[in-house]
Amino acid sequence: MSVLEPLKARVAAARPRDLAPHAYRRAAVLVPLFEADGAAHVLLTRRTELVEHHKGQIAFPGGGEEPGDADLRATALRETHEEIGLPPEAVDVWGRLDEVETVVSGFAVTPFVGAIPGVGGLRTNPNEIAEIITVPLELFMRGDALRVERVVRDGRPHDVLFYDCPPHVIWGVTARILRSLIAVLVPAPGAGR
Repeated sequence: MSVLEPLKARVAAARPRDLAPHAYRRAAVLVPLFEADGAAHVLLTRRTELVEHHKGQIAFPGGGEEPGDADLRATALRETHEEIGLPPEAVDVWGRLDEVETVVSGFAVTPFVGAIPGVGGLRTNPNEIAEIITVPLELFMRGDALRVERVVRDGRPHDVLFYDCPPHVIWGVTARILRSLIAVLVPAPGAGR
């Protein structure tokens, strides 16, 4: 049995929440998981300095909804194909996670989780993606992997999440999506998920 099978069942059983009605622009990302060396891995990207939003940050492949997209799942798959060359039919979409907002850039992001065959043959769009990063999922499951820093923005305190993944630091909405994924995969004792 693949190491991904039990993860698939947990994601499929999740009950994701949407944000309250909002004026944010809708976007979607793919949280791609794959098996390598007998362990589950996560694919992330480092955005170029050429993109309009989130320059140089570690992110999941994805982007803004466009009029031709059938739904947000289609947005995530289209954007993933445009950014890293992964054909939509190569993704086994398991389900989705809680919708999250990016306050600074004004997006409501819907994350979709799915299995991909691996990272061989992927090609980055050099205008959008500087590099593909793969990380063992286990790194994010460790209790010491997540750190929280309190910052003040517009006079109000906010908690900002960080995962240290040398040489990279994953933070912001990507870290919140990862925390949401881990909460689905490793529910707290007594949790209904």
